[in-house]
Amino acid sequence: MRILALDSSAKSASVAILEDKKVLGEFYINVGLTHSQTLLPMVKSLLENTKIDLYTIDCFAVSAGPGSFTGVRIGVSAVKGMALALKKPCVSVSTLESLAYNVINENCIVCAVMDARCNQVYNAIFKIENGKITRLTPDRAISIDELYIELSKYNEKIILVGDGADLCYNKKVCNLSLCVANESFKCQTAKSVAYVGRDLFLNGEAVPAANLVPTYLRRPQAERVLCEKRGISL
Repeated sequence: MRILALDSSAKSASVAILEDKKVLGEFYINVGLTHSQTLLPMVKSLLENTKIDLYTIDCFAVSAGPGSFTGVRIGVSAVKGMALALKKPCVSVSTLESLAYNVINENCIVCAVMDARCNQVYNAIFKIENGKITRLTPDRAISIDELYIELSKYNEKIILVGDGADLCYNKKVCNLSLCVANESFKCQTAKSVAYVGRDLFLNGEAVPAANLVPTYLRRPQAERVLCEKRGISL
């Protein structure tokens, strides 16, 4: 089984092809260009360099959120377009769960955090034991202070992953066994999206391309400001 995975949920963008449990190739870029400029050209180059025909892809996986509103939309739209044309299934992958997969070889609590601004993070907490990930919380937007209150109940090693990892570590206010993941494992990668997508696909959680939608945990900043001005409850 071949899975083509995309991630454009933050500043970086990456694409990967997974065949069963083997990564056939992965391209990653983080140079400040817009994802609309880089994502599909990377897909094209990856297919050319791996000598793989797009028609042989069995399933498409994408980090559908949380993350950058624009980035997530671009990634989801790219996958929908390819999957619709080929009539192939899609898998919607939580960006936070894919981050947890980055440290799959550790036995620990994983705290996936992405900077959501305004002293909030997009967050989910997972437990990894012997290569198995167990979700402990849903994906949510939460204040850093609230997150530390929750983390204080864990009496084991906690690894922070995601672009909010350093932010949370630097604001540490309690005696926790916290560490930040190694730089090469800290941020989103399409490879991890592919592995999580594979598990979801085998678990029967694929959807038709028409049903694939972004996952937003809160409204865009501009919409929140407008609602506040109009006195509309969020």
